Amino acid sequence: MWRHRSRGSPRWPSALACRSRRPGPVTRIAEVPVLAIDGPGGSGKGTVARAVARRLGWHLLDSGALYRVVGVAALAEGVSLDDEPALAAVAGSLDARFDAFAGPEGRVLLGGRDVSLEIRSEAAGAAASRVAAWPAVRRALVERQRAFRMAPGLVADGRDMGSVIFPDAGLKVFLTAAVEERARRRHNQLKQKGIDVSLAALSKDMAERDRRDAERTVAPLRACPDARTLDSTGIGVDEVVSRVLGWAAAAFPGVAPGTGPQGRE
Repeated sequence: MWRHRSRGSPRWPSALACRSRRPGPVTRIAEVPVLAIDGPGGSGKGTVARAVARRLGWHLLDSGALYRVVGVAALAEGVSLDDEPALAAVAGSLDARFDAFAGPEGRVLLGGRDVSLEIRSEAAGAAASRVAAWPAVRRALVERQRAFRMAPGLVADGRDMGSVIFPDAGLKVFLTAAVEERARRRHNQLKQKGIDVSLAALSKDMAERDRRDAERTVAPLRACPDARTLDSTGIGVDEVVSRVLGWAAAAFPGVAPGTGPQGRE
């Protein structure tokens, strides 16, 4: 659970070069600003990404939810999580959309159906981690994720947003926290949704998922060299959001909160 508390004005790290430009002419789509937030499960990146997207009035991409949707859809269709070609076919036909402004946690829509609660189970999370390990699935979702890049801007959260999907993102943040705290946060979230799970088992599963995500050969979980790393252990969500918004103001001059068509301020 995030703890909300006030602190003195911290000294933020000096500005980093967060722009890994691709070669070739700049296209209009490449001019759309992207803020990429990566990190392990339970680090709070989803909560922070939604809050930042709302404040900026930008579009939202929850990459982890996209993989969860693939996992849930595959299980519902009886597709084995070991069948790479079949999983890639499921991913390629996915019709998902994110609404950052529907309630405190937003909504995830699959073919117009709200699957927000269904994809947040631990079973869906475990399936997503296995699904994401398949190269064909990741290839099928790369362009689908890049299609979320629309004006006035995009806040994308996941595990490889800054390294693979949007390497030219104007701001990259790697958000992490101690595994014990991440497990407690996820445990409290699940309890609030009426899902009973052991904290010890959750902590063990999360540590195993961290290991698997870090060691996989395809897009392993790690901070980009040009990302700002932020450890949220013991820090309230409001403070984390404030810090990211401060970095965004420096990375994207002229961008004001709520100026885009997605804004609700």
